[in-house]
Amino acid sequence: MALVGFAFCLFFLWITILTCCRGKENVWEDGYPFIKHASSFSSPSASSNGQKKEYDYIIVGGGTAGCPLAATLSHKYSVLLLERGGAPFANANVSFLQNFHIALADTSPKSASQFFVSTDGVFNSRARVLGGGTCINAGFYTRASTSDIRRVGWDAKLVNESYPWIEKQIVHRPDLAPWQIAFRDGLLEVGVSPFNGFTYDHLYGTKVGGTIFDKYGRRHTAAELLASSNPQNLNVLIHATVKKIVFDTKGKKPRAVGVIFKDENGDEHQAFLRKRKRSEVIVSSGAIGSPQLLLLSGIGPKNDLKKLNISVVLDNEFVGEGMSDNPLNTMFVPTNRPVEQSLIQAVGITKMGVYIEASSGFGQSKDSIHCNHGIMSAEIGQLSTIPPKQRTKEAIEGYRRSKRNLPHEAFMGGFILEKIASPLSKGQLKLINTNVDDNPSVTFNYFDHPRDLERCVNGIRVVEKLVRSKHFTNFTQCDKETVDKLLNLSVAANVNLIPKQTNDSKSLEQFCKDTVITIWHYHGGCHVGKVVSPDYKVLGVHGLRVIDGSTFTESPGTNPQATVMMMGRYMGVKILRHRLGEAAGL
Repeated sequence: MALVGFAFCLFFLWITILTCCRGKENVWEDGYPFIKHASSFSSPSASSNGQKKEYDYIIVGGGTAGCPLAATLSHKYSVLLLERGGAPFANANVSFLQNFHIALADTSPKSASQFFVSTDGVFNSRARVLGGGTCINAGFYTRASTSDIRRVGWDAKLVNESYPWIEKQIVHRPDLAPWQIAFRDGLLEVGVSPFNGFTYDHLYGTKVGGTIFDKYGRRHTAAELLASSNPQNLNVLIHATVKKIVFDTKGKKPRAVGVIFKDENGDEHQAFLRKRKRSEVIVSSGAIGSPQLLLLSGIGPKNDLKKLNISVVLDNEFVGEGMSDNPLNTMFVPTNRPVEQSLIQAVGITKMGVYIEASSGFGQSKDSIHCNHGIMSAEIGQLSTIPPKQRTKEAIEGYRRSKRNLPHEAFMGGFILEKIASPLSKGQLKLINTNVDDNPSVTFNYFDHPRDLERCVNGIRVVEKLVRSKHFTNFTQCDKETVDKLLNLSVAANVNLIPKQTNDSKSLEQFCKDTVITIWHYHGGCHVGKVVSPDYKVLGVHGLRVIDGSTFTESPGTNPQATVMMMGRYMGVKILRHRLGEAAGL
């Protein structure tokens, strides 16, 4: 078996090198012939009989929800899927677990992640690639709780049919890394019980969940779900940035009839729906992109729109409101030896409203000390003591310079992550300008609600117990001199290891505020009942839906990607059944 595995690795390396050598050739064409560059689209596009090409569905955003949604709808109807980013298949930063941190650190215009900073001063990222957040996240796969499903009002039977559709295609059972084993056992030791084994289900206690990384460390994204489509009915355009939705305003209510988008060369195109009552534009651009596109298209608070000279299609004060992000605080645990790289594989689901997770082995090489690794880096994830609103790029660069003087062992170890489950603090999203490429202004108001802060303090206390558990001492048996050296350097280097006043509630509250970061589980901006109906149709207009995490009031489960992908499949089936009944065949 070892020889087989070695042979596979050599073969895979050869394929990777070959792929890189093929330059700009579309390496995905064999498996995904329907994926084309946006510049290949002729506007208006003509079919073989000379008629203008129109679509039953135009989906804006080929992300976590958009890909399964497009694949499902294509079985019965023509679908145009527009994605502003590129394809993930030949992108090594996306494809390999070992490069997880590099994709987040890449701030170039062609990166799979688009960097932004909330007005709170917290660094964040949004996906810019076919497959969306599944291409840049930590890969953990776990379902929403049954109470989440009931609260949203989804059909439990269809939900339980939709999750396995995802799982059979791209989800794997992880081989636990040593760090993850110590983490799992440590959770049980400090009372996060019972142990629920390997399961996708959301259960109180400690469990091992699924992952979209296979045993070779290769990532499998939502883009691969497009392989389940009807290729005759699906057109996917990459580097297709939708600038606005086009409306027919002649009737009693505005009706979405198409979109205007630009290609990778900056040339503008228009795509239109078929003139059928049930044809729809479906926005699946995520919690940042979806409210942003509605605003750019004239749906939102009229006074805000008028200030930017955007023609008002529908006055709705709630577009962009109710933005929320799950606060994350992390603790870096230095080790006495290198540890295997691992992303999230196990989780502690507590009854106090916090989730505990872990990662290890990133940022250990001498070269990596000079790099930015997102939440895995000392300047962001390793507990910078710079308060969030003071975390300017200059401050981060200053820290990066200073950390070169740290001993190598300071970056040898892993992280314990503590996340607030259902934050009560809310914020908003507003346009800064009318350029779709620019990030809007986003505020999350972390810890604005005192209950969120209380839960963070309780969670950090669990983490403190965890890192002192006997299962972690196997990794962290350092002599007193080394520990003192790290502690003494922490202030100058802006690195915290463990809060020094562990019994002082006030100090832990300040710790939570000063070290808050994100795990990219932000949501909201297009809430049900305020912006969309329970079936995700945009209120006040015809032919337009929003299907993604922007409709959530809470992030489902410990990590939302499973449920967002499920939502795409679920709504695709719902739409087909509503239109076709039993003839949908699903």
